[in-house]
Amino acid sequence: MPLTHSQTLLQMTESMLKNANIPLQSIDRFALSAGPGSFTGLRIGAAAVKGLAMGANKPCVAVPTLQALAFGAAAANPVDIVCAAMDARCGQVYAALFEGDGPSRICADMALPISELAELLKKHADRRIVFVGDGAEICYNEMADLQNMQIVLAPEPLRWQRAAFAAILSESLPEISAAELCPVYLRQPQAVRQLESKKP
Repeated sequence: MPLTHSQTLLQMTESMLKNANIPLQSIDRFALSAGPGSFTGLRIGAAAVKGLAMGANKPCVAVPTLQALAFGAAAANPVDIVCAAMDARCGQVYAALFEGDGPSRICADMALPISELAELLKKHADRRIVFVGDGAEICYNEMADLQNMQIVLAPEPLRWQRAAFAAILSESLPEISAAELCPVYLRQPQAVRQLESKKP
């Protein structure tokens, strides 16, 4: 589409509610896939949710994006470790590890090079590791030659972000006000990093 998400998101939301015959005021609370992720995408999503929630005077829930990514694969493979990985560009991924059908978090969200993620995964070499996310295939290809590692890609239907997974997870997370809702970036924008690198 030639238009950006900032121009289409609210139009699509309005159309969806109208087609489902659901008035905005009937929404109990708003869940945001809060990050990590692209800076622009997170800002657009957060601004839209904050605006809708403030206008309807309803609470929000900040859902960790990597946990939402892991949800479907973790439910399908509760005895395995799920590695949620998103392409963070610049040779890095956003990643976190989960287990069980919850899923339960093994480590905090990280922004790190794939080589460092591989070292972290070696600590779990005795278990099957399932990759999900738009960085899954990149990680899988980079790590495919690791010895004694059971690394697999999740099936396509479970590999990508789904609004339903974020919605289900939001039921077990605390409510906050629209004013408190903030995106999670994990690292500074590229422009800031470039500026910092030029300082003596």
